[in-house]
Amino acid sequence: MDNRKKKILQAIIEEYIDTAEPVSSGSIVKKYGLDLSSATIRNEMADLEKIGYIEKPHTSSGRVPSAKGYRLYVDELMSDRKISLSEIKYIQSKLMAKVNEIEDLTKITTSTISEVTHYTTVAIGPKKEIQNIAEIKFVLLGSRMLMAVILTDTGIIKETIIKFNQDVTEEQVETLNFMFNNKLRGKPLDWIDKPLEEYIFSHMNYSLEVIKPIMNQLNKVINEEEKIYLEGANKAFDLPEFKSLEVAKKFINVIDQKEIVADLLNTGFANDINVYIGSENDNEKLKDFSIVTFKHRYKNKDLGTIGIIGPTRMDYSKVISVMKYISKKLNGE
Repeated sequence: MDNRKKKILQAIIEEYIDTAEPVSSGSIVKKYGLDLSSATIRNEMADLEKIGYIEKPHTSSGRVPSAKGYRLYVDELMSDRKISLSEIKYIQSKLMAKVNEIEDLTKITTSTISEVTHYTTVAIGPKKEIQNIAEIKFVLLGSRMLMAVILTDTGIIKETIIKFNQDVTEEQVETLNFMFNNKLRGKPLDWIDKPLEEYIFSHMNYSLEVIKPIMNQLNKVINEEEKIYLEGANKAFDLPEFKSLEVAKKFINVIDQKEIVADLLNTGFANDINVYIGSENDNEKLKDFSIVTFKHRYKNKDLGTIGIIGPTRMDYSKVISVMKYISKKLNGE
């Protein structure tokens, strides 16, 4: 495709993102200063339609971008949109909030992106396979109740309460702390398994009635359903695309089904920021939407993935610029 066609395609896409109305050659001439006649732009638009980069809706003489057009735009034509000073100040104020747990930072980041972009934002924590155990701490809460706290190297904290049918002493708790940390510190979360149970039991002089409840509860908390954070779901319904009852229903079904969102965010990453447009999404239920995902890191520690869900007419430039800025702030760049 020559440069003239690319400039016209870029103008069509940016006009459509701004207005949500099919784009005519006249509107391109007036607004985008391409120094071309309306007739020339019409001819170029006809060519762009033939090769599949724009489409003509039945009810209009204007054109709208196709998924193929958006893909070329994202890959080659889009420039980073400058974030306004008020948006920068808002982001900075949010990210400076005192955070007690790393999960709080994920919630803050998710809501901040949603507020600035006006799209629905979802997040999921890092996979357990890539989290290593930094420390396990057992604390006696009563003669038959223990709290276990697992801290991972990503800063994620998992807590659980364990109840016993017999008394547990402070001395036993000290031994548990030593044995578990000696065996597990620096190891992946999913090392809390059957062989570990056998190892702990064989090296300690008290009954399986103490060891087994601990192992069961630790496994339960590690393998519990991944937390998914969702912000700004209501914002979708302000967009023109969601006035279609069918699209609105599809959107509600997507965000209601945790497994769809988890699969979406756990998809393999080619880059730190990935864009999936319409039919590029594997799941049939996502064909009407575009998804932009990025690796959520804090001081270069993997905190999981954050994704933005919107119509294919998403303002990709704004979304990606916000993601890049927040990523830089979180990693001290």
